[in-house]
Amino acid sequence: MQPEVFVFLSVMAVLLAIAVGVALARGRIIDRLREELEVPTESGLEPAVRATRDELAAARFRGRQSDEDLVQVIDQLEAGVVRMDDRLKVTMANRAARWLLGQPSSDLIGRSAMEVFVDHRVEQLARTALEQGSATGEVVLHESAERHLVVRARRAATGGIWVVLEDMTELRRLQRIRTEFIDNLSHELRTPLTTVRLLTETVAADLAQADVPPRIRDKILKIDVETGHLVQMVNELLDLARIEGGATQLHLDEVEMGAVIRAAIDRLRPFAERQDVGLSADLPADDQLPRIWGDDERLGQLLVNLLHNAVKFSSTGGHVVVGARRDGEELVVSVRDEGVGIPRADLDRVFERFYKVDRARVRGVGGTGLGLAIARHIVEGHGGRIWVESEEGKGSVFRFAIPLAAVAHPA
Repeated sequence: MQPEVFVFLSVMAVLLAIAVGVALARGRIIDRLREELEVPTESGLEPAVRATRDELAAARFRGRQSDEDLVQVIDQLEAGVVRMDDRLKVTMANRAARWLLGQPSSDLIGRSAMEVFVDHRVEQLARTALEQGSATGEVVLHESAERHLVVRARRAATGGIWVVLEDMTELRRLQRIRTEFIDNLSHELRTPLTTVRLLTETVAADLAQADVPPRIRDKILKIDVETGHLVQMVNELLDLARIEGGATQLHLDEVEMGAVIRAAIDRLRPFAERQDVGLSADLPADDQLPRIWGDDERLGQLLVNLLHNAVKFSSTGGHVVVGARRDGEELVVSVRDEGVGIPRADLDRVFERFYKVDRARVRGVGGTGLGLAIARHIVEGHGGRIWVESEEGKGSVFRFAIPLAAVAHPA
């Protein structure tokens, strides 16, 4: 469960428990009053009226105490809590909400959602919660020094809505710092690494025509290979940082997936040949796959990542097959290998950032653990889903599904 969902559920549980307690207490008082009024007295109505008046006064006092207890409890919460009536007028706001909004309580009570938040998106979330029961969204309040708030609104059982505000400003700031750091570091590393790789390629070409021992050539080639790994690591770090930071935009259009699959296979064929692994495509005989709505460049990157992963973990002499078929309103693409497979305990984690299956199982296989995380982000950016099926010693099948163009972007 995500932390912000846990916070919201905790807040709502506290509010519900207090509301139920207040309702039960008031219900018992009303039942007692009803019994008092229904009991006839021989000494006249005055004693009954006096007793009823005293009981009502006591009930009002206990009601005020319950309301004050509710306010005190809510005031202790770190999340902002705002209570609104059916007209979206503020009836209560705790201390955290007043701080987040930068306004004292007296300036909030009785004001509308638009007056309090000065943001039509919050008002719309509140209206949606009144109509549908709940609504969630993230907004940036420019009047509060670029404060990022996650707004969760839920309809109250007694009318009106509860609005819970979670401050995400510091988290978003740290995410921005991380993205900028990775971006700067990647750029600083990319230039010298590219220079080293060019130099090693030049030296390797010169040595091919010179009379030098084979071990010297092997060491130069090893430098080139390891430099290539570093360049790939830097590129993947930069790419993931941009994707997670929202800096990478998809350029969507109708895509013919068969062409993307063949291009990815051609791109990975030299690497597969060096690993002594075969590559092939399993497409319909007429090669007429339904078009999907996507970014062909990003989809190509997705396939390259999956193919590179499949080849890397395949045994010598193995084979990797890329297939595609229509399944309802989706196009499902699969990448099947005959490699070592993935342990059952790792299946749910292979798409996490930096997560790598036990290295002891496959010696000599490196990587950053980012390729599959990038693949997941690309698929989800297309409104699709990705999953894996595997059995140790029998290979793996990675599949992803993308909505058809006619479904995702109807004419």
